[in-house]
Amino acid sequence: MLQAEGAQEPIKVEFDNFEHGFPEGFGPGWWGTLAYWIGIAFATFQLYVAAFNYLPSQVVRGVHVGFLVLLTFGLIANFTAKSNFGRAFGWVIGAAGFFCGLYQWIFYADLIARDGDPTRLDLVVGTLLAVLIFEGTRRLMGAALPLMCGACLLYWFFGQYLPSPLNHRGYDFDQIITHLSFGTEGFYGVPIYVSATYIFLFILFGSFLERAGMIQLFTDVSLGLFGRTRGGPAKVAVFASGMMGTISGSGVANVVTVGQFTIPLMIKFGYRRAFAAGVEATASMGGQIMPPVMGAVAFIMAETLGVQYSEIVKAAAIPAILYFASAFWMVHLEAGKHGLVGMKRSEIPSAWKALVTRWYLVLPLAALVYMLFEGFTPLYAGSMGLALTVTLILGTAITTGASSMVIRYIFWIGLALVVAALSRDGLQIVPVASVVVGLIVITAFVRGGFKALRECRDALAESAKSAITVGMACAIVGVIIGMMSQTGVGTIFGSWVIGLGEKSLFLALVMTMLLSILLGTGIPTIPTYIITAALAAPALAKLGVPLIASHMFAFYYGIMADLSPPVALAALAAAPIAKENPDKIGWEAMRIALAGYVIPFIFVYSPALMLQAGDPMAAKLGFHGAVALATLKALVAIGLFGLVAIGFLFTKLTIVERLVALGAAFCLLGDFAFSDTAGFVLSAALVLWQWRQRPPAVVESV
Repeated sequence: MLQAEGAQEPIKVEFDNFEHGFPEGFGPGWWGTLAYWIGIAFATFQLYVAAFNYLPSQVVRGVHVGFLVLLTFGLIANFTAKSNFGRAFGWVIGAAGFFCGLYQWIFYADLIARDGDPTRLDLVVGTLLAVLIFEGTRRLMGAALPLMCGACLLYWFFGQYLPSPLNHRGYDFDQIITHLSFGTEGFYGVPIYVSATYIFLFILFGSFLERAGMIQLFTDVSLGLFGRTRGGPAKVAVFASGMMGTISGSGVANVVTVGQFTIPLMIKFGYRRAFAAGVEATASMGGQIMPPVMGAVAFIMAETLGVQYSEIVKAAAIPAILYFASAFWMVHLEAGKHGLVGMKRSEIPSAWKALVTRWYLVLPLAALVYMLFEGFTPLYAGSMGLALTVTLILGTAITTGASSMVIRYIFWIGLALVVAALSRDGLQIVPVASVVVGLIVITAFVRGGFKALRECRDALAESAKSAITVGMACAIVGVIIGMMSQTGVGTIFGSWVIGLGEKSLFLALVMTMLLSILLGTGIPTIPTYIITAALAAPALAKLGVPLIASHMFAFYYGIMADLSPPVALAALAAAPIAKENPDKIGWEAMRIALAGYVIPFIFVYSPALMLQAGDPMAAKLGFHGAVALATLKALVAIGLFGLVAIGFLFTKLTIVERLVALGAAFCLLGDFAFSDTAGFVLSAALVLWQWRQRPPAVVESV
C-alpha cells in the first residue's frame, strides 16, 4: 500500500460494511488459511473456464454464485465473529450456499428435462439460495440494495392486488422460484454471466499488473510529467487516478490506493484538505468510465446491447477524456486562484527514466487493448493479457539474478521464439498455458523465485476476495431483472419517461438522471446502472437517443452518485486520509466534477461525441466534422463550467462574469437558433475581458 510522504505506516481506511472491500488478509489462524485456499480454488476455476470453456454456461454461473456465497459468509465470519463457533457457523452457512450453486452442475441435465415443473427439492434449494443471497448481500453492503430487491420480490408475489396499471396477472410460488433460481433471467442472468466470465478475469488481470509494479509506474510517470507545473500535485492525482482506472475500474479502490499518496501530497503543497480529497474522489470515480475496464460495466453493457465490447470502449473514449480534462482544468484554476506552485525538480522522478526502466509493464495493457479492437473476444484478450503479465513477473524473477544483460536478452528472445514456434497456427490457449507452466517450474529453482510464485499465488486469492462484492451485487439484481422480465412492469416506467419525452426530451433526461443518482446513493454503481438501464434506457431509445448513449447516460449518473452528498461514498473513502469531514469533501467533489454532471447531456444531444450516428450536424459537416465540432463545443463548455465553479481565469471572476460564463456554457449545450454562435462569441468576449484585467504577476506564473 502506498504511503504518504513522511508517514511511518500506511493510512488505514475503514468502512461501516464490506462494500468497499475486506480488511487486509483473510482472517485469523487457520480460518484465514481456509479462506485463502478457497479463494485460490475459486480463481483457478475461473481461469479454467475462461481458458477452455468446456462447461455449460448455466453450470459456470451456478458454481460462480456458489463460490461467492461461500466466501461471503466465510470471510465475514472470519472478520467479525468473536469465537471459533461463530466462524464455523458462518462457514457452514456459506457451504450451504456453495451446494446451491453446485446443484446446477450435479442436476444440470435433470433441471433442463423438468424445466417448468420443479420438484420439492428444487424449490427448497431455490428458496435457500434466495435467502442466502439476500442475507449475504445485506451483511456485505448494508440494507439498501436488499430492501430494494425485496420490494421488487414483494411486488412479484402480490402485485396482482394493486390497482391498474401497476398490477400484473399474478404468479405462483413455484413459478417465481423457478424463474429466479433456475432460469437465465434471475440470479443467473446476464449480470452474473458477465461476473463469472469477464469481470473476474479482468479483476485478476488488474491484480497481477499491480503486483508487477504498474501502480508505481503510473505514479512516477504522473509525477515526472506534471509535478513541476502549477498545482502539480493535484494534476498528478488526476493523471495517476485516470491511468489507474484503466486497470482497476473501481473508484473507491483508486481512492484508497493512489489517494494514500496524492491526498497528503496535495495538502502539503497548499491545497485545502477538502479540495485535495475532492480532487482524488473525482479523479478516482472517473476511473470507472476510463476504458478498457470501466468498472466492469462495459462488459455488462456489451452483453445487454448485443454489441462488440470494442464498440462500448470507442463510445466511452472521448467523454472519458473530457471528464479528466475537466478535472485537470479545475485543479489548474484552483492553483492559479490561490497561487499554488509545483514541486521542486529534486522532489520528482523522471517520467522518461521510469518508462525506460519499466516500459515492459505497459505491454500487457497494450496487447489487451489491441486484441479488443481487433475483434477478439474479451475472454480471449483478457486471458492472453493475463498470461503475458504472469510471463513478465516470472521472467523478471528468473532473469534478476543473471550476471549480465546479454543473458537476459538471450532469455527473452529465446522465450519469444518458443512462443512463436508453438503458435505457428495462431496464438492458442494451450501453448501459452504450457509456456506459463514451464516458467513456473523454472522459477521454483532460481534464487528468489519462490517470492515471485507467492506473489502470483497471493494475486489469485486476492482477486477472488475482490470479486465478491461486485459478484454478489450482480446476483441480487437478478431479482429486479427477473421480476421485470416476467411481469413486464418496466413498460410502466418506460411509458412515463416517453410521455415526458414527447413534451420535452430534456425533462425525460432529468428524470433519468435523478433516478440514477437516487439509486446510486444507496447501492453500488453496477446495480445502479443495471436497474436504471432496464427502466429508462429503452424509453430514451424510443425517443431517438442512440442506444449506447442512453445506457451510458444511466451509467454516468450512477458514478456521479458516489460524489454526491449526503452519501458520497468516494468522499467517505477519502475522508480518513485527508482527516476532513466527508460532507465537505462531497461538496468539493461535486464542484470539481461539475462537468461530469453535464457531459451526458452533451453526448445525448450530440451523439458524435460518442462516435455514434444520428448527430444533427453530420448532415452539414459529415461524420468526422460533427465529431470535431461536438468535441470542441464540449471542451469550451467544460472550460466555462470550470470558470463558474472556481471563479478564476487570469484573475478572480465577478458574479457578473460567472453568470456570463454560465450563459455561454448553456448556449453551447443548447439546441436553438444561433446557440453555438452565441456561446462562442460570449466565451471569446469573456476570455478577452479577463485577459485585459490580468495582473502582471499572474501572467508570469501562467
